[in-house]
Amino acid sequence: MTRTITYEAAARAQFQAHQQMVQRIIDEQLPVVARQTEVLVACYQRGNKSIWCGNGGSAADAQHLAAEFVGRYLLDRPPLPALALHTDTSALTGIANDYGYEHAFARQAEAHLVPGDVLICMTTSGHSLSIVRAAEVARRKGCEVLGLLGRDGGIVAPLCDHALIVPAQPSFVIQEVYMVVGHFLCDQVEQAMFGPEALTDE
Repeated sequence: MTRTITYEAAARAQFQAHQQMVQRIIDEQLPVVARQTEVLVACYQRGNKSIWCGNGGSAADAQHLAAEFVGRYLLDRPPLPALALHTDTSALTGIANDYGYEHAFARQAEAHLVPGDVLICMTTSGHSLSIVRAAEVARRKGCEVLGLLGRDGGIVAPLCDHALIVPAQPSFVIQEVYMVVGHFLCDQVEQAMFGPEALTDE
């Protein structure tokens, strides 16, 4: 019983820390979330796509969110085009081998991005050179760049048109907030494109 109580206390402390960080985002950065939503909805309404990039845990989150667009989130609807740049292992490893890992996403971004697309950069440190290079390509190609970033946003933040910065140190806390925001983006795009109001507008 003592062990169970200890785990309960640890769970309470960790969940409360998560709540506090989410509340801080609500208090300080909802305008950024709203603007990111507007950008992504507009992207899909004009027939463009979203491209996601991240490393490690952020790669898993990027892949998850891209899949929500291609598959579905809550509504049974047509697929929406989205791509996570680390999922093509032949391209990823070949580019990293030939050009260096810092170019692993940039070269794919060069190939896949067209004007009007949106690049979503996910990095807990804000200093991943592979993300920096991809964002530079996106900006050069006239694509908007959204950031889901951690800590102080790092060197990626200035390359983003709209960056949500989760001011936490542990990567897992940052990534947990990413997913709250990411799922909100999925929901709002889906509702704008295929929800009752969208169908009524037609």
